[in-house]
Amino acid sequence: MQHIRIFLALTVLMTLPISTYAADEHNKGTDAEFDPMEMIMHHIADAHEWHVISFTKNDGTEQHITIPLPVILIDGGLQVFMSSAFHHGEKVVQKGNSYYRLYHGKIYKTDASGTINYNDQQEVLNNKPIDLSITKNVASMWLSVLIIIWLFTSAAKGYKGHPAAPKGVQSFLEPLILFVRDDIAYAQINREKADRYMPFLLTLFFFIWLNNLLGLIPFFPGGSNLTGNISFTMVLALITFFVTNFSGTKSYWGHIFWMPGVPVPIRLLLSVIEFISLFTKPFALMIRLLANITAGHIIILSLFSLIFVMKSAYVSFVSVPMALMMFMLELLVAVLQAYIFTLLSALFIGMAVESEEH
Repeated sequence: MQHIRIFLALTVLMTLPISTYAADEHNKGTDAEFDPMEMIMHHIADAHEWHVISFTKNDGTEQHITIPLPVILIDGGLQVFMSSAFHHGEKVVQKGNSYYRLYHGKIYKTDASGTINYNDQQEVLNNKPIDLSITKNVASMWLSVLIIIWLFTSAAKGYKGHPAAPKGVQSFLEPLILFVRDDIAYAQINREKADRYMPFLLTLFFFIWLNNLLGLIPFFPGGSNLTGNISFTMVLALITFFVTNFSGTKSYWGHIFWMPGVPVPIRLLLSVIEFISLFTKPFALMIRLLANITAGHIIILSLFSLIFVMKSAYVSFVSVPMALMMFMLELLVAVLQAYIFTLLSALFIGMAVESEEH
């Protein structure tokens, strides 16, 4: 009985955001067809406000409850205001002599009436200011940082004074910390040097894992697709790239540009390949995390979309269980991708700091 209740609760929580979006689209026009692509992109894209819930009033109008976020624009000066000024993209914001409009998640400069101009390929021609806004993904990232700080400071307090058996947060974190140390750091990096990189590897593992989990929560304060954002994965990959190469020993760079024991013509060829590999490694890290997380979100949303595309509640008897199975699989993928990213980062660092004698 308890398992059935959990199953029903998960079903309701996961279908609520999509059902709300489908209802919004229906109210825009009775003849409008449900567009699964638009719905999926709406859920995995970043936004200038954090959606909490939507509902229909007694008079039939839609009510959206959102948390406005700061909009920070550089356009001949600094322009700062809250995203609620756009009123969900329905209003034009005037700042000085400039007018701004939120259109499909991006901010454009317009005239007083909010005109959007297109070219023959239906691309927007309006200029865009430099956008440094605190978006939903950024707010979610800060939330994950606060959670990580709380977790580790709470665990650290338990180790002060007289040592005792771990309890509470300690009992949850200690096995994970030991796993990262013993099975990732010590397995890939020389033990004499591995402890130096433990803070970085621990931060990397928990930061990616927690943000993966927050992205799987279909309601506030989750719902952001931070680890499915290429800017986020690119920065993590670049950090690993710099840590690896700034830690490189003489032996490491020698094996890249002038590997010993190899004929000179082969050295010239291999040095080019090894130099290119310096950049392909972080690129692979970036794409792997991005693709796996985004693909999982798209598959789950696509399965739920079948209900509204087929316009039959009977489809839910197939699509909902399949989506729930995918959701459970994504819980595994969340920790697996954090593990793989951390493991490969440790492997690259271990190769860079290893000293070999010939």
